[in-house]
Amino acid sequence: MESKLKKFSIYLALSGIAFLMVFPFLWTILSSFKPPHEIICIPPTFWPKDFTFDNYKEILKAAHFGRWYLNSLVVAGVVTVSVCFFSSLAGYSLAKFEYPYRNTIFYLILSTMMVPMQMLVIPWYILAIHFKLCDTYLGLIIPGLISAFGIFLMKQFMEGIPNSLIEAARLDGAGEITIFTRIILPLVKPSMAALAIFTFTGNWDSFLWPLIMTNSEVMKTLPVGLNGFAGQYGIEYHIIMAAANLVVIPSIVVFIAMQKQIIQGITLSGLKG
Repeated sequence: MESKLKKFSIYLALSGIAFLMVFPFLWTILSSFKPPHEIICIPPTFWPKDFTFDNYKEILKAAHFGRWYLNSLVVAGVVTVSVCFFSSLAGYSLAKFEYPYRNTIFYLILSTMMVPMQMLVIPWYILAIHFKLCDTYLGLIIPGLISAFGIFLMKQFMEGIPNSLIEAARLDGAGEITIFTRIILPLVKPSMAALAIFTFTGNWDSFLWPLIMTNSEVMKTLPVGLNGFAGQYGIEYHIIMAAANLVVIPSIVVFIAMQKQIIQGITLSGLKG
């Protein structure tokens, strides 16, 4: 009886914590379907009395919201693909090949993670001006094409792959590209999915670099565009909440699409040779 009561208490506490975490998000969703007068009414209403899609219609018609959305998708998508590709290659090289100064190279890569992004903005911007990359997709994308964290993550995961698998493939006549694409990549799907989610959400929410790099309205990303949008609309929370809901959709889609691989990476924590 005591064990059941203890288990019930734990579930009750966890349910309460989960509700506290989900409630603001649920409130934002419901408020985006309320007319302006209902959001500021006292006492506040949880469920919309006058359900309306006007907020979403207004925001989709306003300014360059569609273009901002496209810019963020392009930047986050290209950077995610690039980071996953180069991180897996570098991680494979550092984990499974022997060559001089391999550990030194790895430590140098790790040392770059200790440099704050704010310190790199000025040299990045100087280079962008020199190569005329300001207010372009290349200027937004290039600084994030390679990730030290991604290399570290992929290397650590690939070290758990038995060397016997690679040696057996080499004895069968498989080339390094075949080994990498047909043996290594399928085994690192969980870590690749985790890296893709981290990279996509990080670039989707990025604000400082796009703010510095973009001058025209059509090249702004969503965080930068919505920052000015919030100032434009002041305290019209119904518009801001509708915009916030549209912003989180890609991140949720990416997580749902890759959550299976993430769960596999947790349950199958490694391979035994």
